[in-house]
Amino acid sequence: MSALKLTNPFRIFARLRKLRDEERKQAQSNLFLSQALEKEKMEGHRLAVIARTVALGLVILLIPFLNPTLSALYYQAWVLVFIALGWLQLRLASVGYSRAELLLIFLDLFLLTALFTTANPFVSEDIPTAITYRFDNFIYFFIILAVGTLAYSWRTVWAIGTWVAILWMLGMIRVSLFGHEVPELGALAAQAFASYPIVAGELDPNSVQPGVRIQEIVIFFMVAAILALKGWRSNQLLMRQADIAAERANLSRYFPSSLVDVLASSDRDIGAVRTQDVAVLFTDIVGFTELAERHKPEQVMTLLRQYHAMVERVIFQNGGTLDKYLGDGVMATFGTPETRPGDAANALKAATQLLEENEAFNKRQADLGLDPIQISVGVHFGPVILGDIGPSRRLEFAVVGDTVNVASRLEAATRDLGCRCVVSEDLIKKAGYSEDTLQPNLADFSEQRSVKLRGRKTSINVCTL
Repeated sequence: MSALKLTNPFRIFARLRKLRDEERKQAQSNLFLSQALEKEKMEGHRLAVIARTVALGLVILLIPFLNPTLSALYYQAWVLVFIALGWLQLRLASVGYSRAELLLIFLDLFLLTALFTTANPFVSEDIPTAITYRFDNFIYFFIILAVGTLAYSWRTVWAIGTWVAILWMLGMIRVSLFGHEVPELGALAAQAFASYPIVAGELDPNSVQPGVRIQEIVIFFMVAAILALKGWRSNQLLMRQADIAAERANLSRYFPSSLVDVLASSDRDIGAVRTQDVAVLFTDIVGFTELAERHKPEQVMTLLRQYHAMVERVIFQNGGTLDKYLGDGVMATFGTPETRPGDAANALKAATQLLEENEAFNKRQADLGLDPIQISVGVHFGPVILGDIGPSRRLEFAVVGDTVNVASRLEAATRDLGCRCVVSEDLIKKAGYSEDTLQPNLADFSEQRSVKLRGRKTSINVCTL
């Protein structure tokens, strides 16, 4: 049992280190969390230094009322030193572990302890050191602790509580063993209150009153632990909010911004497996392999990023969802995760806009002396299966089914048909267009014709551009 009791404190510190390491790993893996922690740290530290300066400024005004002699200037000068240390801590403040910052915090506490356990050199009266030590000075540590909760992590607040407890205990031992005593005062107090031993003990000017000092240490440590626990809970809330921000950012990579808010606030399980009618669009760079062979890897990656940015903008402008990048290809859907009446029409508009944007893209390429690119587009409309797939540790929202396969093969069919875009009759009909009602940007599509797609027994009616 005794061995278990001895190991429990070590288990507590080990648990604290584990929590610290977990938070560090999470901050490193989550950009939003690291930014939130940095912002919270710096804003909190500025507020803490201002609050500390104001509080210590009030202490400067308070000292003459407590000690209306010139010796009060000694303590006022020290208060100015502590104000300066506060601003120095702000200057060296950083997110994460900082030895310089921790050293300044410890210096704060050490100097405060030293100030309260040594006599004022400007006081000519022969006073026992114990009187200075026990003159209700301990309450000033609470100022350091209070402003520390505004500036520092819960781990540092816990450290402040631990350091103060150790320093104050050492101060009590130092004063008890090596402090200046005035035996005559102790004898006079004992003689005056000989019939009242309890009162005599309390009024003994050479006594550090260890019971009261232990009480101060225990109370301060408990307050520090409670504030550290509060800081930890606030940190957990901050991390949850950062996770939510990261999730919203991930959504914005695949869905237009207008849909992100709807998805974030929806009670529906977006990943639930279901079937619904969706427009599927595939686009690809024609001859990308040859193009990649002619250019440096850096140029190829730059081209891909610009091309993907163009496709993303067009898809999002027309209310679509980026399903996945397929090297130089892109798969997009219109009608996921929720269907809307204009999904087919939006997909058709996106297809024609992609071709228009490709021409503008090539003009910019030509201005830079770079080769143009040609894209191909295939679009189909029909039922798909969608939902989360994969193991629990690697879930991915996916859209699968025959409609997806057809859209992919329509895009590939552009090579054989000698066109840039192939759309299915099902998409045209669902979009509400016919040969008599085609809009100007759709009028260039050819008349419908039947084509045989690879891997399919039946033909499909398509329009080409």
